[in-house]
Amino acid sequence: MSDTDVNKVLDAVRDVDFPAGKDELLDAARRADASEGVVKALRGIPPEEYQNREEVARSVRVPPDSDLGHSPGQRGEQARRGGRPGQSQYLRDVPKPPVEEEQERGRER
Repeated sequence: MSDTDVNKVLDAVRDVDFPAGKDELLDAARRADASEGVVKALRGIPPEEYQNREEVARSVRVPPDSDLGHSPGQRGEQARRGGRPGQSQYLRDVPKPPVEEEQERGRER
């Protein structure tokens, strides 16, 4: 799955009318001639109804270092937090740690 990232998966399902189920997402990816890695990533999501592309992005499993830009602190918080069953820990929403927020404010001055 090394050729797969979140953007490729979302691009493959761009024409889907939400809410949509797993089978609809897979069909859309195949119609879009998505790579085998993208189809494989979509096959690995829980069989639920997804309300939007963001929910798909949070559920699909892609390499942790794909393109999310999370800091080490955010990745640690993601590992500690729970998520819905089948959701990849590195795709869970987490805020930046307070130290990182303070560092960014210091750079903006």
